[in-house]
Amino acid sequence: MIRPLAGPVVLDAEGLSRAVKKDPYLTGVIALASNSIVPVVVCAATIAEISNAKVNLAALNWTTSRLSVEPITKKLAIAAAQLLAHAGISGHRHALDALVCATALAQPGRATIYTSDPIDIEKLVAGMADVIPLR
Repeated sequence: MIRPLAGPVVLDAEGLSRAVKKDPYLTGVIALASNSIVPVVVCAATIAEISNAKVNLAALNWTTSRLSVEPITKKLAIAAAQLLAHAGISGHRHALDALVCATALAQPGRATIYTSDPIDIEKLVAGMADVIPLR
């Protein structure tokens, strides 16, 4: 069941990957967001994270053309580093999660992050965003 949306929707790598593959649940979330005039956001790093030889680039381009793709700036990178420090975690996998979280927290309003890694994402956002697990 898709929850009502109040603030921006942020997709992690799994969320974006499923959206590209036209997963019915994620397609529904994006449609609901569009109808509610709620932005669906991804961090630019998330596009690179899901890209590989098996990804349909045409579908990726089409999907991301419907989303707000946020660039990685110095300000965003510093915010991600601060989230990592506060959560007491590090490493490249966590760095990508932290960029997703910093992107979410930079949005106006309370963001909702759709993720396959709710435990780490919840640590990083520390209650400042809603986290919806993707299973």
